[in-house]
Amino acid sequence: MLSSSPVVYSSGPVLLTLLNLVNTYTVTNLSIFLVALVFSLLPYIFRNNLTSPKGTALPPGPPLRYAFLRKYPERVLHKWANTYGPLFSVWMGNQLFVVISDPKIAKDLLVTQGAIFSSRKNYFMKNETILAGRALTGSPYGDKWRQHRRLAMQFLTPKAIESFDHVLDYEASILVRSLYNESKQGSLPLDAASYCGRYALNNMLTISFGTRTDSSSSPLVERAIEHAMEFMELTGPWSNAIDFIPALQWIPTRMRSRGRKLHKDHIEVYGDMYLAVKARMDSGEIVPECLARTLIETGEKEKLDWEDMCMLTAVFTLGGVHSTSGLLQWFLALIPSYPDIQAKAHEELDRVVGRDQWPHAEDEVRLPYIRAIIKEVQRIHSPSWMGTPHCSSEDYEYNGMFIPKDTVIVLNLFTMHHNEERYPDPYAFNPDRYLGDDLSCAESAKLGDPMKRDHWAFGGGRRICPGLVVAERELFLAISRILWTFNVHALPTEPISLEEYEGMSGRTPMPFKVRFEPRHEGVHEAVAGIEELSC
Repeated sequence: MLSSSPVVYSSGPVLLTLLNLVNTYTVTNLSIFLVALVFSLLPYIFRNNLTSPKGTALPPGPPLRYAFLRKYPERVLHKWANTYGPLFSVWMGNQLFVVISDPKIAKDLLVTQGAIFSSRKNYFMKNETILAGRALTGSPYGDKWRQHRRLAMQFLTPKAIESFDHVLDYEASILVRSLYNESKQGSLPLDAASYCGRYALNNMLTISFGTRTDSSSSPLVERAIEHAMEFMELTGPWSNAIDFIPALQWIPTRMRSRGRKLHKDHIEVYGDMYLAVKARMDSGEIVPECLARTLIETGEKEKLDWEDMCMLTAVFTLGGVHSTSGLLQWFLALIPSYPDIQAKAHEELDRVVGRDQWPHAEDEVRLPYIRAIIKEVQRIHSPSWMGTPHCSSEDYEYNGMFIPKDTVIVLNLFTMHHNEERYPDPYAFNPDRYLGDDLSCAESAKLGDPMKRDHWAFGGGRRICPGLVVAERELFLAISRILWTFNVHALPTEPISLEEYEGMSGRTPMPFKVRFEPRHEGVHEAVAGIEELSC
């Protein structure tokens, strides 16, 4: 009779013989399995020292391959740059990366040889899973990318941004009013992250959809920030092994599920907003100039499908939210720790603008110290230390080193922004280093001498951030008005960490609170005088 209960044997010669046979069989097969596994994994463990047809070697780099670099990857890259030099290579699974840590090399490759080093890697997670081949800033060169960039750039040129100046100006005023009211005129400390997020989101929502949100606690604000953070975590250049080990793309991992969910979320959120714009137009309502309206009017001519509409507006909107919001948060984390810098900014604002009106966009050229503060925040706390990597479209040899076709090219911004030759005492927050630099970031990026460029936070070459102009305008209006309005104080019992941060690829400070103390009587009149804006 068979029993479902386990059989228990006592020790003895028979048991020992059986165990020996089983152990021998198991160990033999296990050995074969392990040997096979090791040999199958060798290509993913050790570095592949490729050479060109002429025998030219790759740039030097670490001897092993890596599946991913998760937390604080810039620290690893900085260490490798110090070990292997300003141009080194590293294998992530089956993908070769070449890392640039010097501005001169960045200009040589991304600008001078821009025809070779301006494409993008077609990542499984970012391009195929989340954005379905419709990544405005992350797609390889091709007809779809050219079409999307042409449509988007209608709203990102300097002339186009001027037409939205009234929107950016209004949102900066609303940001300050929200901080003023919600802090009870400085009596309550605030975590300003959601306010910074709404400011950045409303600017992009107006440009994208001709609409805005009324509250920093709006579900749309929360979802947009959540989606931006999730996107950055899933798609960072070192975030997950699924992009570097193709076999993992067939396994139902949690990362893959998160990517598919984010794709559906983009369709749901931005598709609904797109349809809302269409409904307004169909009803005869006058919809202000915006990206969604342009897509609706030209969609048939451009042969855009539903996913084109959703993904183009999603990427356009989210691309301008995370970086701007992150930089504003880093500014608020930094400025309370430097009362002398804050006082110097207040003096400039009082002297140039006065206390009876806000600073406006046209005042930027007359406020060099405010501009210097913004540049220094971007240098010392860039929201992404690696930006969006480039990809080589053909084999190339540089200074006796071989860079094969399809190599991913990464700008190591942390090392570049802490280069002592370019930035003396690079770990110090010192806006004075930018006094005398009267160029905008866009103008600085065009300088012939890369060692004179202000910073590389917006990338470089032909794929420099297309939203650079609007980001500069947003940052100036927000930061100048916060400084005009408030003394920003840290809480004595809650120190702000300037080393730790949240996020893998995108960076925001760890949660913190500050106190917004109104500076003078003109603040109350300015806040009370804000007029509502209708989109």
